[in-house]
Amino acid sequence: MPRKKYSAEFKAEAVELVRSSSSSASAVARDLGLSPTMLNRWCREAWRAPKGAFQGTGTPRDQELARLKRELAQVKKERDFCATRQRTSPRNHREVRDDPALSL
Repeated sequence: MPRKKYSAEFKAEAVELVRSSSSSASAVARDLGLSPTMLNRWCREAWRAPKGAFQGTGTPRDQELARLKRELAQVKKERDFCATRQRTSPRNHREVRDDPALSL
C-alpha cells in the first residue's frame, strides 16, 4: 500500500486545530483520520520551527530523479509485458499452410 502524503497546508491546519481546540491531540487526530503519533510529531515540528515547518527535505534534483526512476520502472513493466505477450501468443499456423508461396 502506498504511503500517504499530506500537504503542508493540511499539516499546518491540523496543528492549528490542535492548538485552538480544547480537545486532545489524540481526539483531533481521530477526527481527521490520522495517527495520533503523526499529529503529535507535526505539532512538535511546528513548535520547533514555526516558519520553516513542513518545508520538505527534497531538492528539485532529488524529485526529478525520483520521477525518472518511477518512469523507468513503468517502461520496464510495459516492455516485459510486451515480450511475454509475444512469446505466449499462439501463432496462426493455418496462414502458413495455406500460403501457396511456401508450398513445395
